[in-house]
Amino acid sequence: MHIPDGYLSPATCAAGYAVAVPALAVAVRKVKTVVKTRQVPTLAMFSAVSFLVMMFNIPIPDGTTAHAVGAGVIAIVLGPWAAMIAVAVALLFQALLFGDGGVLAYGANVANMAVAMPFVAYGLYKLISGKSELTSPRRVLAAAVGGYVGITVAAVLTGIELGIQPSLFHDAAGAPLYSPYHLSQTIPAMLLAHLLVAGFAEAALSGGVVAYLQRANLPLLRANDSELKRPSLGWAAIGVLVVLTPLGLLASGEAFGEDAPESSRVWTAILFDGYSFGGPPWLAYVVCAAIGVAVVGTTVFLIGKVRTRR
Repeated sequence: MHIPDGYLSPATCAAGYAVAVPALAVAVRKVKTVVKTRQVPTLAMFSAVSFLVMMFNIPIPDGTTAHAVGAGVIAIVLGPWAAMIAVAVALLFQALLFGDGGVLAYGANVANMAVAMPFVAYGLYKLISGKSELTSPRRVLAAAVGGYVGITVAAVLTGIELGIQPSLFHDAAGAPLYSPYHLSQTIPAMLLAHLLVAGFAEAALSGGVVAYLQRANLPLLRANDSELKRPSLGWAAIGVLVVLTPLGLLASGEAFGEDAPESSRVWTAILFDGYSFGGPPWLAYVVCAAIGVAVVGTTVFLIGKVRTRR
């Protein structure tokens, strides 16, 4: 779902930034009121989780791959504004350090995965869970449905952005200048990958985390709870995920619409292109996962600390 540079026109990229920049500006202001000081480490931890789950590529029947995002569960636990910051920071360093997603297309990727997805997931969670008890199975179902629909909406938006390019931007002979895929190709491709595979991964992640918190850390499901317990097992679980990230290499092929040529890249100072730097691929993947967790988690932690102290 990470749109690379070269697949969207400058006008479309500008429209993506026109959505992403004001939304992130509001999110940074909102963090001060919706995330308390004691919740900042949790926000940093969840941002690291989002980065990691996007490294677990899942094979799709048509030969491509997809992945979960984690935006829904962050929105459910800490609110959609906090989720926006967490996912946006993860997307930023994926583009800058690992070449995963474009810099010009960053605004569009943020609009899809960091703005639309958490708000859709959170809205459905609130709608379905209603006033049920925090320990109710209805909450788990609501989280799973929210995650499933949220990532599917983000996928459809991605498909639309890619699919309108050939019709709007082409040369005199009709040849596409950017993405070569029409809506008749992009929408089915994105829906197939996310309705049948990635959506269920996102649902399992969202519902599973809520079910775990119901048993192990119920106060974390309550905003502004004075008895909030620190997620002591959270970073240990992240360590396990880092070690397991090479499983994402088992899925052959690339995600649909992410195979733009390297010549289209605007940002060339990529340190670990494709999550590799030579040597055994599995080792490079683990090292890149550890670096990404450290950079993303620290950045979100600092943002949260600065905003909550003010």
